[in-house]
Amino acid sequence: MSRPASQQPAFNRTALAPGILGAIVLIAGLALVGGEWYLYVRYAVSVLALILCVFAGQAKQWWWLAGLIPIAVIWNPVWPISMDDLLFRGLHIAGAVLFIAVAVNVKVPTEQRR
Repeated sequence: MSRPASQQPAFNRTALAPGILGAIVLIAGLALVGGEWYLYVRYAVSVLALILCVFAGQAKQWWWLAGLIPIAVIWNPVWPISMDDLLFRGLHIAGAVLFIAVAVNVKVPTEQRR
């Protein structure tokens, strides 16, 4: 049984699960930098960043794209960008912080059905 219209939430936090999962993958991926399993970390981070881009667009919070699109490009497994391991590890931490910030702050408004 569905809720009455007066009890419907005004928004959904659709970005919460992919944001937290992306942060977990980035932190766990610190141990895999340079290894052969790191390709899977690249795929996961890139796809989750693009999913968060969609949710930020649905919420009309376009400023999050300034951080999410570079994450999707840097961790792109098709055309990998090579850089110093120390810099890449720092980007892992910064990316995890950004994923958590997006997960907490992006709220997609619900449609009111009448």
